[in-house]
Amino acid sequence: MRENLTSVSSPNMAFTDCMKPTELAADKEIKRKNWRNRIRLLLKTNSTQHVKNRLCRPNVDDVNQWAQSLDKLLSHKYGKIAFCIFLRSEYCDENIEFWSACEEFKKIKSRKEMASKANRIYEEFIKSEAPKEVNLDFQTKNAISQSLHKPTATSFLVAQRKIYNLMENNSYPRFISSDLYKELYAAAAREDMDVKS
Repeated sequence: MRENLTSVSSPNMAFTDCMKPTELAADKEIKRKNWRNRIRLLLKTNSTQHVKNRLCRPNVDDVNQWAQSLDKLLSHKYGKIAFCIFLRSEYCDENIEFWSACEEFKKIKSRKEMASKANRIYEEFIKSEAPKEVNLDFQTKNAISQSLHKPTATSFLVAQRKIYNLMENNSYPRFISSDLYKELYAAAAREDMDVKS
């Protein structure tokens, strides 16, 4: 049975099957550092692109508003990116990806496109053993499964709210008290000072 499974598994799965637990832990730490390095690259200022970067970077007021609510964080393009990077560093980025997929789903008007997108969301985030399975109770998953025959704009609303509440109560407070948020605030403050001087 094991031989049959290895013949259909992906190279990444085969690679991790051969790794020792200490190597897996080291691999996770490297990924975590990579995400921190990516956000640091976003924060660096290149003098030739200073004006261009300044237009898309948050100012101190923006970063302060992110600490007021998760809504304000997610409504700011740069804030949402920073939160995604933070969630990846904590290995729970499936929550923001699911929430974003639900936001896109609500905008769909075509019934055919809605059915296709609903099935993709279900396969990727909802069903048991999904690649990016989110933490939902049986009743919510079952309700979504039954709505797949005739999905509506509200098919994922209850699940989206539950994941939003999960992020708001767990990940969001950790993000606001994280080194990443402090670095973003410090970088925004430095840029504001540079602009004023």
